[in-house]
Amino acid sequence: MKPYWIKTNKLIKKIFSNYIWDIPNAENKIYLTFDDGPTPEITEWVLEELKKYQAKATFFCIGKNINNHPAIFLRTIDEGHFIGNHTYNHLKGWNTSTEDYLDNIALCKSEIDNLDPVICNPQSPLFRPPYGKIKKTQFKELQQLGYKIIMWDVLSADFDQTITPEKCLENVLQNVQSGSVIVFHDSVKAFKNLEYTLPKTLEILKQRGFVFEVIQ
Repeated sequence: MKPYWIKTNKLIKKIFSNYIWDIPNAENKIYLTFDDGPTPEITEWVLEELKKYQAKATFFCIGKNINNHPAIFLRTIDEGHFIGNHTYNHLKGWNTSTEDYLDNIALCKSEIDNLDPVICNPQSPLFRPPYGKIKKTQFKELQQLGYKIIMWDVLSADFDQTITPEKCLENVLQNVQSGSVIVFHDSVKAFKNLEYTLPKTLEILKQRGFVFEVIQ
């Protein structure tokens, strides 16, 4: 049995109701998200695929990757996508002191603000905890700073190198509904599954009448 849920359990959503798991709506809007970039070639490939379907997405970026690849980061913004904070070093909250965790998030925020303070510094900035692991104390501090904590409704599991690309696609198509927040990764590790799954996800879900929107 895999140590994760593909479709987030309703009880988990209820217990952690202050987190954003999905965004219910009556317009068939769904929310593609990409974690861990920007990554050379891979993030750029993702942007090209999204462009083919006029799809918008939300990218939860790692600060050190923004620092290393600012041109890709800025291209993501220029093409109408939205940015979220994913810490500077992809830290697991459960294994990190609250002080160190907040400092790491602040470092990522600095990278974002330095490149585009107007577009990337909204009133309610977005944060996604790496691995989905965050302590209550960390959450409370971030909430006080105005962050929205964005989790997910559907996990593609593209990062799991033991599953086939076909299974990755199935994970998405069998569980998506209006309002779903879907997780992909624009990373080297995930690309084997992502390269197969993303184009088919965009094509099939658009045929089903879904609209791809950013989270704000």
